[in-house]
Amino acid sequence: MTDAISPLSPTPSSSNNAVANSPARVLIASLIGTTIEFFDFYVYATAAVIVFPKLFFPASDPTSATLQSFATFSIAFFARPIGAMIFGHFGDRIGRKATLVAALMTMGLSTVVIGMLPTYESIGVLAPILLALCRLGQGLGLGGEWGGAVLLATENAPEGKRSWYAMFPQLGAPIGFILSAGLFLILRETMADADFLNYGWRVPFLISIVLVAVGLYVRLKITETPEFQRAIEKEERVSVPIAVIFRSHFRSLILGTIIAVATFVLFYLMTAFTLSWGTRPPGNGPLPAGLGYSQGQFLVVQLVGVVFFGLMIPVSGLLSDRYSRRLVLILTTIGILIFGLFYSSLLTAGLAGAFACSIIGLALMGFTYGPIGAALAAPFPTTVRYTGASMTFNLGGIVGASLAPYIATSLATNYGLVYVGYYLAGAAVLSLIGILLSGNDEV
Repeated sequence: MTDAISPLSPTPSSSNNAVANSPARVLIASLIGTTIEFFDFYVYATAAVIVFPKLFFPASDPTSATLQSFATFSIAFFARPIGAMIFGHFGDRIGRKATLVAALMTMGLSTVVIGMLPTYESIGVLAPILLALCRLGQGLGLGGEWGGAVLLATENAPEGKRSWYAMFPQLGAPIGFILSAGLFLILRETMADADFLNYGWRVPFLISIVLVAVGLYVRLKITETPEFQRAIEKEERVSVPIAVIFRSHFRSLILGTIIAVATFVLFYLMTAFTLSWGTRPPGNGPLPAGLGYSQGQFLVVQLVGVVFFGLMIPVSGLLSDRYSRRLVLILTTIGILIFGLFYSSLLTAGLAGAFACSIIGLALMGFTYGPIGAALAAPFPTTVRYTGASMTFNLGGIVGASLAPYIATSLATNYGLVYVGYYLAGAAVLSLIGILLSGNDEV
């Protein structure tokens, strides 16, 4: 299944490539792209809680409107594996650089268009349909972005520093979240409610065009990774990477998906669901009451937690290279399990408890998210690594994140907040089984 190099293929130049791609350029290029991608993604997640239920899904029951909004939120996760297959195919066939540029543009333009959409009041049911289509575009773009960014870092990493390099694109998640939540916080605190709902919410989506322009400039300055150049020189590229994944690396695909579940469930419970429940009005008849915080208050709670998320990512990268990714992931997953059992008690223990819940939960997120990129890429050879890592990560997103806010809202509404913690603990048990079943060379 190897191919000769076509006239359109990149010119082999591994020695020149190694000089051109300095460590600083590689790490900045991998970080800035994921920062922009996750900024776009979190802008939607925040708007899905505080804007879209009112403007795109009008309903007499606020809970129903929120659930409908979360349903469109989940679309991107189902689109991400498709994006992983499409962009992964070209990333393994043509190269990492061109594919990363295309993924960034797909994600960024979809986000900008959301900021221009008319609402339900203007065009009726067409409004949520267009919103869903844009969300689909976001998912396709992010499906191709993450894997390429991780490979850009890891395939340029020196021996013994693969986890450290792989954690740089992971830092894009907390940085993107801080930019997104911080911007929404400023807008909510400086604008009247009517102005915010009228046009203010559009600002974060439209700003994405500036960020994308910066990201494209940086990405276009990089050259191919040395490992992919060697695959070109040896004529090792395969015709259909996804077919090779299913035929020869299916076990790694399934185990990696299971390993990633707890990471996804934890993050989207700590962000989208917790923001929704924390700002839900208190006192709701026989149903469990929300916590009743203002949106501004709870965005601050989450921003503090995300700072710890960002701080723990490099710590986990260092520990993973010094000891092992496997050990770090095992201990962190056990920590997530224990945290799930105390999630409800912490979150409902006043403002101090909410801060503690956010800090602990998102610090654990940093410890699991830091090494997960290198862990999911490790089992796959260079020729199918873009496709394999991207598919694994995004299938984990379907299982762990796509319906997490929806499931958590349903559990909390019908059975109580404590069952949301049990849900998280159960996800941790599943991921722990996946880690234990994998070998030392698979994580």
